[in-house]
Amino acid sequence: MSPLNDTKFKSAMFLLTGLPGQEYFHLWISIPFCIMYAISILGNSVILFIVKTDPSLHEPMYIFLSMLAITDLGLSVATIPTILGIYLFKSREISFNACFAQLFFIHSLQCIESSLLLLMAFDRFIAIRDPLRYASILTLPTTAKMGLVFVLRGVAVILPLPFLLRHFQYCRANVLSHSYCLHQEVMKMACSDITVNSIYGLFTTLLTMGLDSLLIFLSYVMIIKTVLSVVSHSECLRALNTCVSHLCAVLLFYTPEIGLSVIHRFGKGSSPVLQILLGYISLLVPPLMNPIVYSVKSKHLRVRIIRAFVK
Repeated sequence: MSPLNDTKFKSAMFLLTGLPGQEYFHLWISIPFCIMYAISILGNSVILFIVKTDPSLHEPMYIFLSMLAITDLGLSVATIPTILGIYLFKSREISFNACFAQLFFIHSLQCIESSLLLLMAFDRFIAIRDPLRYASILTLPTTAKMGLVFVLRGVAVILPLPFLLRHFQYCRANVLSHSYCLHQEVMKMACSDITVNSIYGLFTTLLTMGLDSLLIFLSYVMIIKTVLSVVSHSECLRALNTCVSHLCAVLLFYTPEIGLSVIHRFGKGSSPVLQILLGYISLLVPPLMNPIVYSVKSKHLRVRIIRAFVK
C-alpha cells in the first residue's frame, strides 16, 4: 500500500458532522453541550481538589475515584472542542493529524476508564469479602501501581491505531458521521485494505472493554454471593449500598458503548441520528454524571464537599 506523501497528507481533511438536518438550530443545540462541558470540568475538578486536600480521603476507593475524574476530564477536553466547533462556529474540517490524535486520546482514555471501573469493582469486592485485610491488601503504593499498569495498557493497545491509519490512502468523501474522530469510522474512509485494522480494532475491544466487563460481572457475582451469606439483613443492605455508585458508573459507561459497537458493526440500516446520539451519550454522559453520582451516594465525600464550600 503506497503511503500518502507529506504534501497530500498535510492538506487532506476529514469533515465532521453534527445532527443532520438541524443546521438552523446549531446555535441552540450548542447550549446544552456548553452546560455539560462546564459541569463535567467543574464536577471532576472538585472531586480531584477534595481528594487531594483531605487526608481522610487518601484511601484506595477515593484514589481510584480521582483517577476516574482525571480520565473523565481528559475525555471532555478531547471531544468537546470539535463538537462546539461545529455547533458554534460551523467549523467541520479537521486535519488528518488532528483526527488521528483525537481518536488516540478518545480510545485510550475509554480503555483506561474501563480499567478503572474494574479496579473499583475489585476494591468493593475486597472491602466486602475481606474487610479486616482490606487496608493491608490495597495499600496506597499497590493502588498506584495497579492504576499505572492499566494506564500503560490502555496507551499501549491503542498506540498502533493512528500509525496504521496514517499509511492509508483516503480517496472517499471523507465525511465522518460524528462530531469527533473514531477509529472504526476513519478506517472505513480508506481506499486501502483495512483487514488488519478491523481485526486489531476488534482485538483491542475484546482485550480491554470485553475482558474488563467480564471481570466486573464476575466480581459482582462474588460480591452478591458474599453478601447473601451475611445473616443480618441490615448488614447485607449496607454492603450492597456501598456498590450503588459504582454500579451506576458501570452502567453509564458500558450501556451506550455496547449499543454503539453493535450499531457500528451490524446496524448498517440504522438511523444516523441514533448513532450520533449514542455517540454523544457514550462520551459526554459518564464525565458529566460520575462526579454527581459519587457526590450524592458517598456520604463521606459529600460532607467534605459541603464543608469545603461552606468555608
